[in-house]
Amino acid sequence: MSGKVKRVFPGGNTSLGFYSFYDNMIDKYANRIFVIKGGPGVGKSSMMKRVGQEFIRRGYDVEFHHCSSDNNSIDGLVIPALKVALLDGTAPHIVDPKNPGAVDEIIHLGDYWDTEKIEQKREDIIKSNKEVGRCFARAYKFLAACRPIVLDIQEKHKEAMDYGKVNFEIAKLIEGIFTFVDPSPTLGKERHLFGSAITPDGHVEHTDSILDGARTIYYIKGEIGTGKSTLLEKVYKEAVIKGIDVEVYHAPLMPEKIETVLIESLGVAFTTSSLFKENNCKTIDLDQYLDKEVIEKYKDELEYNKRILNELFNQGILNIQNAKREHDVVEKYYIAHMNFDAIEKLRYNIIDRILKYEK
Repeated sequence: MSGKVKRVFPGGNTSLGFYSFYDNMIDKYANRIFVIKGGPGVGKSSMMKRVGQEFIRRGYDVEFHHCSSDNNSIDGLVIPALKVALLDGTAPHIVDPKNPGAVDEIIHLGDYWDTEKIEQKREDIIKSNKEVGRCFARAYKFLAACRPIVLDIQEKHKEAMDYGKVNFEIAKLIEGIFTFVDPSPTLGKERHLFGSAITPDGHVEHTDSILDGARTIYYIKGEIGTGKSTLLEKVYKEAVIKGIDVEVYHAPLMPEKIETVLIESLGVAFTTSSLFKENNCKTIDLDQYLDKEVIEKYKDELEYNKRILNELFNQGILNIQNAKREHDVVEKYYIAHMNFDAIEKLRYNIIDRILKYEK
């Protein structure tokens, strides 16, 4: 039987710039971490994908950690059962070995390119990389401009909210979930990642793969500022206090906000993802606690804010698309001068080395 696939994002293009949860990709007690370095187009993502496919075929569950700047590429591969990871160690997610040799090692795919021929494209590569940087800088300005608009919308909805009723709802929810959970002398572990991201293809999410297997899914409905993230935060922190491990998935635009919480050991999940608007065991509607008169008072301002927010967001995506287009140009310079046969042999070698961790 083939293993299951979980797809996540370890980093994101956000209103705070590039935001990384790279340290959460694999447990600190890993058996082996391969840090793969090399320029664009050298085959890092393709090699990790093919290694992953081999272990899925062997029945192992695999995590593909996708790149938010190119959502069809991956920044990492994790095989949880073997405690092994392959990580892209190039900018913007610089990874250096913490336990060199013992656990971590660097694999440099630059060893497999024709340096002399790539050097002939030096000026073109530098020019393209500069343009990629410019596009990302511009994208982050537009995404940063979204932040005060979101906060203004949030402020208006907060004024309209009856948080006493929201807190009562949260208390009932937490009591029901953890009623039969025994106290623990140790805290649970929390793992923070993104389940969705702002990418060249727009807003892309993998919440469906993350919650595959969860028996009980609560869909949290509500406008910005109605308390969705607060509810999710209280649930996950209660789980940690009770010694239960949790996975916490953050919102792509405002990374301090939470989008999804998975308590795998209980088979329970909570999400704001519209993918589960219909497919859930219960909908918790926080909009019901909004004072309609207050909302009506700010109707014009809220509609204007949402139009501006949508325009700024789309401009951010447009510039990420431009960065991706120029990045593809850089990749071509490297692809033409790589020894991919040698990288294929390296892939087989890595698979053999990972298999040593089978019990």
